[in-house]
Amino acid sequence: MHPVSVAAIDLGASSGRVMVGDVGPGRLELRAVARFANEVVTLQDGLHWDPLELYRHALDGLWTAVSQSPDGLGSVAVDSWAVDYALMRDDRMLGVPFHYRDERTTAGVERIHARVSPAELYARNGLQFLPFNTIYQLAVDPLVDEADRMLLIPDLVGYWLTGRSVTELTNASTTGLLDPRTGAWDLDLVERSGLSPAILTELVAPGDTLGPVTPEVGARIGAPGLDVTVVGSHDTASAVVGVPMQGDDAAYISCGTWGLVGVELDAPVMTEDARAANFTNEGGVDGRTRFLTNVMGTWLLSETLRQWRSEGDAVELSDILRAAAAVTDEVPVFDVQDPRFMPPGDMPTRIAEWCAERGVRAPAGKAALVRSIVESLAQAFADALDQAAKLSGRTIRTVHVVGGGSLNHLLCQATADRSGRTVLAGPVEATALGNVLVQARALGAVGGTLEDMRALIAATHDLVRFTPRS
Repeated sequence: MHPVSVAAIDLGASSGRVMVGDVGPGRLELRAVARFANEVVTLQDGLHWDPLELYRHALDGLWTAVSQSPDGLGSVAVDSWAVDYALMRDDRMLGVPFHYRDERTTAGVERIHARVSPAELYARNGLQFLPFNTIYQLAVDPLVDEADRMLLIPDLVGYWLTGRSVTELTNASTTGLLDPRTGAWDLDLVERSGLSPAILTELVAPGDTLGPVTPEVGARIGAPGLDVTVVGSHDTASAVVGVPMQGDDAAYISCGTWGLVGVELDAPVMTEDARAANFTNEGGVDGRTRFLTNVMGTWLLSETLRQWRSEGDAVELSDILRAAAAVTDEVPVFDVQDPRFMPPGDMPTRIAEWCAERGVRAPAGKAALVRSIVESLAQAFADALDQAAKLSGRTIRTVHVVGGGSLNHLLCQATADRSGRTVLAGPVEATALGNVLVQARALGAVGGTLEDMRALIAATHDLVRFTPRS
């Protein structure tokens, strides 16, 4: 084995980054070379992303990564949030990709369920019901009939880098159009949904080589011929690779804008009980199944702070969390999964309305409100952990919290308290770690199993332990 340096383009739902990973026997180091915002763009027809701006930032970051790597980069790989896509015709995007929080998909849910019942849909794709799953978005996309292919966001960036159109398996598994048992497109379901199979591209797996960058990209970043490697391009798939789990009694919470709560299994669980609990079976690296449910994550906190700042109060998250930790009065625990909290907007008012509708006293003051959000998130995480254990037949003793939420020690402690389980927080950059490790394995720099890669993470990163308080 020989050490390598690789670049990860990691695009999250609120921010993006380009990271360089230096990987070899006993070595796993990450350094950020670029960070940039990823903000909602509101147009007359709804909420959108700006993939061109993200791509520009990614190229700038790659140029920096190359210039700061005197021994060169072995490869680069892309991961991003799931379900959203661009429709293509020839070499051009048709329109601007919609944001999954756009409300247009309500009609798509109705249209698909009129063709395929929710029970049958789950029996075929194993996905929890989320109104923004790709299948629902496509059902109401007016440009779908004009497209010759659909590219999910990381595959769109991969296409711009290499000129090759593919769909990576872990992200394909979030579309609702993939059979999780066979790992192939469910073409009958595609046609019954009123879609053309022609828009679906070749499926590729983590570890495959997408190809070298185009000559134009190579010249732009100063690295002609740099290979683009396929990784778990759904950011949660890469994040789960980056969870230093040891044994079968561990669960994970990949906590950022969303809190993805679940366990890693060898096969999907597609029972009626799993459907009723709204658990999903998404593809993982090396054919594993990510059996999880989506819980509203730090979106509630970030939107709350955004609202206060729009009103002239430049409160910082670290300061308000310290104040929240000092709150001793009981605060309400509300349902963070209520659909009212999905769109951007005034979360403090919505929380107060939720409480008023139920005759519950709303939090008094900013610190109490933040404490209420934290405790409500922790209770939702605890409930999801109990369900994951029951549905999978696993005993869960340890919970790994990775991603940005691992820095929120108040949330981690509350999760330990409310779940009755030990919480291990970190690493923060689990997604980038999973991305670079799959690249490094493809280049022969690390051992061959997920367990080997996780052992390297555990040996090179410090975790913070939170034990339940009585």
